Amino acid sequence: MRRKPKVPPAPLPQRDGIDPVRLRLPAEGAWATVRDHLVDRLPAVAPERIDAMLRERAFVGVDGPIGPEAPFVPEAFLWFHRELPAEVPVPFAVQVLHRDEQLLVVDKPHFLATTPRGRHVAETALVRLRRDLGLPLLSPAHRLDRLTAGVAMFVVRPELRGAYQALFRDRLVRKEYEAVAPYRPGLELPRTVRSRMVKERGVIAAREVPGPPNAESRVELLERRGGLGRYRLLPSTGRTHQLRLHMSALGVPILGDPVYPVVLPEPAPDDFGQPLQLLARVLEFTDPVTGEPRRFESRSALGAWGSYPDWAAGRADRTAAPFA
Repeated sequence: MRRKPKVPPAPLPQRDGIDPVRLRLPAEGAWATVRDHLVDRLPAVAPERIDAMLRERAFVGVDGPIGPEAPFVPEAFLWFHRELPAEVPVPFAVQVLHRDEQLLVVDKPHFLATTPRGRHVAETALVRLRRDLGLPLLSPAHRLDRLTAGVAMFVVRPELRGAYQALFRDRLVRKEYEAVAPYRPGLELPRTVRSRMVKERGVIAAREVPGPPNAESRVELLERRGGLGRYRLLPSTGRTHQLRLHMSALGVPILGDPVYPVVLPEPAPDDFGQPLQLLARVLEFTDPVTGEPRRFESRSALGAWGSYPDWAAGRADRTAAPFA
């Protein structure tokens, strides 16, 4: 088996908390120059803009900037800073719950992605924290869905990232969520839901299919008020959209869910009303570095339970300070 080449460190610094893009050129190709390859590789960037970036020495390889006539070198690495489209600021605060030499734990708000992905780059928890707390080497230990609020954990020292990520991979983290959803009198709770889930690339919604279960969630009713229930959700596995799909399958879809049971039209980028009523309440584990027990709990509350009329009217709290 062919060994992957070691990735060299980026020769470009971060820009406002955002890492440069790294490209590795193919092992084979008919391109005479790097420019020819980039025109084919980056169809969203106009050839004229690529030419300008090459003249400006914006593309950098391990030996320095790449010029317009630089020859194509198979398997070479190069880096550049992408030109980011304007993003609508997410008007909710990231609250710091804990910070030490190993970990940074925060309360992530609804609508803020954990890490750069797709059209969400600058407006992400990772970029905000790197920039505003002066932690350029910060990295995520796991990913919390953009629409879900609550406890998110980041690693301060890069050499420790693998140890903390392994906790989530090996299911050594106790995760507790809270949700507000309709109350269904005939639904027997608590119960453990097991199903086989699949989520196809490019398809928004996951679905359940026949076969051995690969997703497991315990669902408990904490309290009810009229037609609403407040639920504790305890996932044993971490499939994408697992809790949202399992709640929908039980006939109690989480309030504000734009995907389950029906995929709704995408809202406007500046529509922050009616956030998904799902909160990552607790992360609990034994620290792989220090050996001590760790427990982090969100200080946030789900708006629909505090005041359903305010939540239904889209009156979300946007007044909290950026960090606490």
